[in-house]
Amino acid sequence: MRLGDAEKRDPRTQFAALPFRRKKDGLQILLITSRVTGRWILPKGWPIDAMTPAASAAQEAWEEAGIRGIASEACLGFYSYNKTMPGGGLLPCIAAVFPLEVRKLEDDYPEAGLRKRKWFTPAKAASRISEPDLKKILRNFDPARVM
Repeated sequence: MRLGDAEKRDPRTQFAALPFRRKKDGLQILLITSRVTGRWILPKGWPIDAMTPAASAAQEAWEEAGIRGIASEACLGFYSYNKTMPGGGLLPCIAAVFPLEVRKLEDDYPEAGLRKRKWFTPAKAASRISEPDLKKILRNFDPARVM
């Protein structure tokens, strides 16, 4: 049996932000769409030199969704997925998830116009996500435990 490209490569690490806000009627989570497939995802990206994992996740949240907020260094968990690469290949990734309390959403940010962003309840956010481990993180998220 021959292994596909994604199975031959070692997984790469990314850092994801779980953007949230507290409202009178409960907790809300902000999801964004991916540029390539349009699926609902969390903002995430590669490690950034001289930044903590949580700060890297917060930087990606700014670039991809215009989010300004307060990041926690408490990792909520991990999930795996295959990143679609330019040229169509897949790269296996493991993303560490860090909570990010949203203070402001900017309209002018690097990837404005390339993605949609939308607030969801934790249950609705989990229903929009494909990755089983991330669904669990979203359903069980309690900011009081980490912020």
